[in-house]
Amino acid sequence: SIAILLYMVRKFKTPDHWYPSDLQKRARVDEYLSWQHVNIRGKGSKLFLTKVLLPLLTDQPLPPEKLEGVTEELNVVLKQFEEKFLQDKPFIAGSEVSLADLVALVELMQPVGSGYDLFEERPKLAAWRRRVEEAVGKQLFQEAHEGLLNTKNL
Repeated sequence: SIAILLYMVRKFKTPDHWYPSDLQKRARVDEYLSWQHVNIRGKGSKLFLTKVLLPLLTDQPLPPEKLEGVTEELNVVLKQFEEKFLQDKPFIAGSEVSLADLVALVELMQPVGSGYDLFEERPKLAAWRRRVEEAVGKQLFQEAHEGLLNTKNL
């Protein structure tokens, strides 16, 4: 949860870029962390549940119109994310990766794990993803998402 992440950042005195001491940068991080619950997390999780888990649990094929509606909902919040949070900056809070970027990318990996490559037609989002992965470490990022990215094998 976000509360646990913030507790850990404070308790273990992580490098400042994760949760900046600069109040304007911190406000950007906090703004994203508050917004993402019903937007990126809500719509990304809904796509994953609809496309992967629901057919698996019900053993029924997914109606295409249901998937189209859920995908469109996600596309709306992805556009908002690019326009309001990324804008023309390398990361959400500015020039350095933050907790907001990490939370955002982790949430966006759920739809990717369901087979929806939301980065494919969004060059700004794809470039941001590469920057976040590089900041975290590509191998660590891949290891952390290995199970999710192999859900197609279910």
